[in-house]
Amino acid sequence: MVKVAFIGLGVMGYPMAGHLQSKGHDVTVYNRTVAKAEDWVEKYGGAMALTPAEVAKGQDVVFACVGNDDDLRGVTMGPDGAFQNMSAGSVFVDHTTASAEVARELSSAASKAGFEFIDAPVSGGQAGAENGLLTVMCGGDETAYARVEEIIMCFAQASRLMGGSGAGQLTKMVNQICIAGLVQGLSEGLAFAQKSGLDGKAVVDVISKGAAGSWQMANRGHTMIDDEFEFGFAVDWMRKDLGICLEEAKNNGASLDVAKMVDGYYAEVQEMGGGRWDTSSLIRRLNK
Repeated sequence: MVKVAFIGLGVMGYPMAGHLQSKGHDVTVYNRTVAKAEDWVEKYGGAMALTPAEVAKGQDVVFACVGNDDDLRGVTMGPDGAFQNMSAGSVFVDHTTASAEVARELSSAASKAGFEFIDAPVSGGQAGAENGLLTVMCGGDETAYARVEEIIMCFAQASRLMGGSGAGQLTKMVNQICIAGLVQGLSEGLAFAQKSGLDGKAVVDVISKGAAGSWQMANRGHTMIDDEFEFGFAVDWMRKDLGICLEEAKNNGASLDVAKMVDGYYAEVQEMGGGRWDTSSLIRRLNK
């Protein structure tokens, strides 16, 4: 068991930090909204700190899961950033879905200061975080990753080092690119079924057992038919992620025609007031 800090207690970070504490690690948390940190300590035990710098002091491993590149830079290299107090030889593990650029930037800063940085975005959504079944894709030094892999598995069903710094973020981009096209295809298929007079749920139950089956179909098919979207991974966050993918594609020359198109569709969903709806709400723009 090691001394661990966790920065960011949102819908993902809150249960992830909870799994670490429940598995016997000595966890100290920091959250921008102090009341959320107090609530976490009351529920799980452990301790809390009032700044990222304070929470990082004396820790073996510091985890973070915040909103975007700017948030990440703020909690690491800001005036009260964690990097001020990272111990020599410690590891900072970042679960934020961010750019490969910021991952490389922070990895370089960490290396110069004598500690390690692992970019480790996750897939599996809120349910995966709560159930400890996330998939974690990592980038960074192999030796540093080996030191934290077992700890990451406290809230994951799978974790893998994908390459050097930034490789975790690039892998997460692939994940989001694939999901975008898949959800649009599922939306079109289910809308087609409804307009054809078919029982949509019966259709899902049958085709999910064949080549069209997917996690999205199994977990979102019925709720899409029921027009239920007040849960899951928000459209606002998916647009943030797709923006990162599209920007990276400018650098590597990849063609993301479908992702670009679906990003535009999600913009329409936002205009419908659906910024906080689950990403499966793409079907609503087809049925409006």
